[in-house]
Amino acid sequence: MSKTHTVTLIPGDGIGPEVTDAVIRILDATGVKFQWERFIAGAEAFEKYQEYIPKELYASIERNRVALKGPVTTPVGGGFASINVTLRKKFELFANFRPIKNLPGLKTHWPGVDLIIVRENTEGEYVGLEHEVVPGVVESLKVITRKGSTRIAKFAFEYARKHGRRKIHAIHKANIMKMSDGLFLKCSREISADYPEITYGEHIIDNTCMQLVMNPYQYDTLLLENLYGDIVSDLCAGLVGGLGLVPGANLGTEAAIFEAVHGSAPDIAGKDIANPTALLQSAILMLRHIDESSAADKVEGALERVYAEKQSLTRDVGGSAGTKAFADAVVKAVETAGQ
Repeated sequence: MSKTHTVTLIPGDGIGPEVTDAVIRILDATGVKFQWERFIAGAEAFEKYQEYIPKELYASIERNRVALKGPVTTPVGGGFASINVTLRKKFELFANFRPIKNLPGLKTHWPGVDLIIVRENTEGEYVGLEHEVVPGVVESLKVITRKGSTRIAKFAFEYARKHGRRKIHAIHKANIMKMSDGLFLKCSREISADYPEITYGEHIIDNTCMQLVMNPYQYDTLLLENLYGDIVSDLCAGLVGGLGLVPGANLGTEAAIFEAVHGSAPDIAGKDIANPTALLQSAILMLRHIDESSAADKVEGALERVYAEKQSLTRDVGGSAGTKAFADAVVKAVETAGQ
C-alpha cells in the first residue's frame, strides 16, 4: 500500500492560490498520495488571527517536516517582517538551493545553462540587526559565523560529490570586507580540501555578475553568502527566462520548505493567466526530497514535453493559455507518460 505524505501547504496570496491549486492537480495525477494541511500567512493571517504566521502553521511544519509554499507579499520599507525569512530562521533552513536550467523550446540568449546556486540562508545582512544611531543615520549589521559558513560549504560540496558536479566557486567581497567575507572564504577553503575531485575557485561578487552575463557556462556550482546569493540567484533565473520558471528549496536538518521564488503579482491575481511553472519545479524538488523520485521524473518529463510542444504555454513565455489550461496540459502529459 502506497504511503500518504502529509505536507504543510501555504498557498500564499496574490496569484499564490491559483498556481498552488494547479500544482496540486498535477501532483495528484502522479498517483502519489498527499494529505495537505493548508494555512494562510502574512497580512491575511493577521486579519484573521492577529498573527502573521499562525502558531498552528509553525506546529504543522514542525510535525510534517516538509512544506510547499506559494508567494507571500512582503511590504517594502516597513510593515511586517518577511514571512520567508522568518520561517527560514525559525526552522534553521540554512541552505537555499536553486538549480537553474533552460526549459526545452523556450528561446533565451543563453541555451544550455546548467547552474546550481547554493546560498547561505540564515546569516549575513538578513539577520535583521539594524537600528537608527541618530536621526538620519541607520546602522545595519552583517553577521558571518564559522558554523554557518562551514555547514553551507559542506552542503555545497556534498551535493556536488553526490550529483557529479565538478566545480565550485565561492563568491565573496573579501577584498573589502576582509573579516566577514574573509571568514566565509576561510571556511570554504577548509571544506574544499576534503573534496579533491572538485575544482574549487573564488570570484568577487561584482565580477561574478559581469562574468555570468558574459559567459555563464564557465560556472557550475556557486556558493554564496545570503545577500549575494539572493541577488545572483535572481540574475541566473534571468538567463533562462525569469523567476516564473525556476524552483527554490530551503533546506535544514529538521525541515524543508519548497517555494516559488517570484512575487505574488496581485495585479494579475484571479485572471487565470499566472504561470505555475516555478512552483511546479519546486514541487519536483519536494518529490525528490520525500523519496518519490519516479513521480518527480514523470512530472519533470511532462513539464518539459509541454514546453517543447509550445501548445499550452502561458502568456509570459509567449503562449496564450491560461493557468488552468497549462495545468491541464501537464496533467495530460503526466497521465500519458511513456505512451
